[in-house]
Amino acid sequence: MKTTAPLPKPAPRATEPAVLAAEIVERLTYRIGKNAAAAKPHDWLAAVINVIRDRVIDRWIEATQKTYEVGGKRVYYLSLEFLIGRLMRDAVSNLGLMDSMRSALSSLGVELDLIRELEPDAALGNGGLGRLAACFMESMATVDVPAYGYGIRYVNGMFRQEIHDGWQVELPETWLAHGNPWEFERREASYEVGFGGTVELPSADGSGDDARAWKPSERVIATAYDTPVVGWRGERVNTLRLWTAVPIDPILLDAFNAGDHIGALRESNKADSLARVLYPADSHIAGQELRLRQEYFFSSASLQDIVRRHVQYFGDVRTLPEKAAIQLNDTHPAVAVAELMRLLMDEHDLTFDEAWAVTQPTFGYTNHTLLPEALETWPVPLFERLLPRHMQLVYAINAKLLIQARREKKLDDAAISAISLIDESGERRVRMANLAFVGSHSVNGVAALHTELMKETVFRDLHRMFPDRINNKTNGVTPRRWLQQCNPELTALIREAIGDRFLDDTEALADLAPLADDAAFREKFKAVKRSKKAALSTLLRERMGLRLDPSALFDIQIKRIHEYKRQLLNIVEAVALYDQIRSHPERDWQPRVKLFGGKAAPSYHNAKLIIKLANDVARVINHDPAVQGLLKVAFVPNYNVSLAEVMMPAADLSEQISTAGMEASGTGNMKLALNGALTIGTLDGANIEIKDRVGPENIMIFGLTAEEVAERRANGYNPREVIEGSRELGQALSAIATGVFSPDDRDRYAELIGGIYDHDWFMVAADFDSYHGAQRAVDTLWADEATWYGKTIRNTAGVGWFSSDRTIREYARDIWGVLP
Repeated sequence: MKTTAPLPKPAPRATEPAVLAAEIVERLTYRIGKNAAAAKPHDWLAAVINVIRDRVIDRWIEATQKTYEVGGKRVYYLSLEFLIGRLMRDAVSNLGLMDSMRSALSSLGVELDLIRELEPDAALGNGGLGRLAACFMESMATVDVPAYGYGIRYVNGMFRQEIHDGWQVELPETWLAHGNPWEFERREASYEVGFGGTVELPSADGSGDDARAWKPSERVIATAYDTPVVGWRGERVNTLRLWTAVPIDPILLDAFNAGDHIGALRESNKADSLARVLYPADSHIAGQELRLRQEYFFSSASLQDIVRRHVQYFGDVRTLPEKAAIQLNDTHPAVAVAELMRLLMDEHDLTFDEAWAVTQPTFGYTNHTLLPEALETWPVPLFERLLPRHMQLVYAINAKLLIQARREKKLDDAAISAISLIDESGERRVRMANLAFVGSHSVNGVAALHTELMKETVFRDLHRMFPDRINNKTNGVTPRRWLQQCNPELTALIREAIGDRFLDDTEALADLAPLADDAAFREKFKAVKRSKKAALSTLLRERMGLRLDPSALFDIQIKRIHEYKRQLLNIVEAVALYDQIRSHPERDWQPRVKLFGGKAAPSYHNAKLIIKLANDVARVINHDPAVQGLLKVAFVPNYNVSLAEVMMPAADLSEQISTAGMEASGTGNMKLALNGALTIGTLDGANIEIKDRVGPENIMIFGLTAEEVAERRANGYNPREVIEGSRELGQALSAIATGVFSPDDRDRYAELIGGIYDHDWFMVAADFDSYHGAQRAVDTLWADEATWYGKTIRNTAGVGWFSSDRTIREYARDIWGVLP
């Protein structure tokens, strides 16, 4: 192992407000080039980030050096998304400098809360997968697990969502337009990544061992940008390493000089496309190819970096599993299995069996979905054209697998077909989930139900072959961002009530439970919730011109728009409620605000239509004088981390209503419950474990179970019969289908609603009456303030277990073999 002399440890930097203020002015002058009189808010933000960054760097270098000195094992987390949000408040809070920094800025006439709003959200992810990766990175630093996160430095993210005439419009994110003060370019960490070309035998006569020479026809350079990730109390700072692509030849001068000025830039444009947009639409072959290129690009660069680091410090590549744990966050980086095999065989001269003995104990794979369409597969011709050497290795791995299955496990033809890395049911396709499963020593689900369903459905035959490989690691969220930072008022109330232990051990929130019966504490809890609802109301009035009553029940569904998440069920129920309020105004209705937020994939027609429906329904309901003050509906555009930090603390009711058996876990359910929202949901994903933690009396469960959903689908479920037996459902669906909410286009929703009548795969009709009944029970409960806030306090008290710190400790202990 290579050793280096310990570097002298710098003296801790002062944290007193006067020192911070002086440093801010110094950075403003010498790094920004402004004096205080001329500085604009964005200048103050940049100066503050510079001051904080210096303190982060000290700890970053120290943590990195410590890992090298002890020869520690590192975790490498490969994810196509890292939804990290804004970083300034996160770093200030985790370093324990919030009060000092606020005082320092106040002495300079600057308000911290105003300038922090100017920091753009990093456009590096879309939904729960990316936010989970961000929580995990922060928790790995918090619990002292040395780690690198690897991903792509997207210039334009997925898209910035605007709503025009009710329709989603996709615009490019511009978060890097003015640079990113948190990142550091690492030119020394640059690697060639190839595509296409040919594979040659190692010798002219075809003799030789397993090694082959891949000669790519295209090459780009992957260059690293590092962002420090600060753990709680700043004990460790880990690294998020993101790759950008640059061409080997930025301009083809021969073509340019010949007058082909556009064609001369084709290599630059090809490279640029790799790090431009998250999830290019894959409904066409060009989009599929770009997506596969992206996945290989970042996987290859990351693996080359990991192997280079290991050889540099430990010498023998065969010891990689002892010093590196590589976690695949879903199937996007699954090609890394074949890439590591290629590097070990072609660059380090290992045989196939030797390389496999290194690869399998190094990788772990986290599965996030049971949806067949979300388990990535690639057409064999596309895969072979782009990655010919990897296609050889996939076939070699598959041969090893299938021979073992037939000879040792005695599996039949059906099972062999199911476990194969090549799907031959139609067009031959490479199954990336199967590659990740076979190439990893551990495969984990992200909630108890999800893990059991993995064993019974998508990986049934692989589980039979490898019965000890699948395990569960229920997701968690970082309590720093999702309680302490986004809800400092609730944090202060909890500290006053039970002390500070929960700041370091979130499960200590259980000490709050007895206070659910304390009338004075309930009033304080209610006041905090009211203040957060008022803050959200102010924000939505400024952004949307929407006026909300903070005393109403805030019913919130914020997540990616997808049919299985059933925003449609929520909208249909809102229409039914609207009809009831108009028909029976004399009843004691509870005022309710229904808020939706989330993005639909650009090529997902029905999801985009659901957004339009939400806006059409909102327009009609919000302008009907018959329901003024009793029901309001709104779709909040461009849902992101920063918006979530305002909406989560303001929610009274958390909508977690996916079709049972289809949501892997969910993490929004955890964040909302942590901030004192009551969950209405199905027995799906982590809802089941939330119910177990908070108590069944403190959650509103409705609808079919996963087993009942499967049974109905298998036994000829007739949704039309269900609809005809439910007056409220039938009237709501009829109103939507016949254009009551779309008078400009009466047939706009006919096909969408027709799908519920014809097959109702997502059980909207099947669960409607149960959901509608649960919502009316919510109304009754809301009218009883003492009972309502007693239940929500018990939710906050009961969900401390869902900390990502706990999840990461389980990964470290059971999968990675890393001792924090």
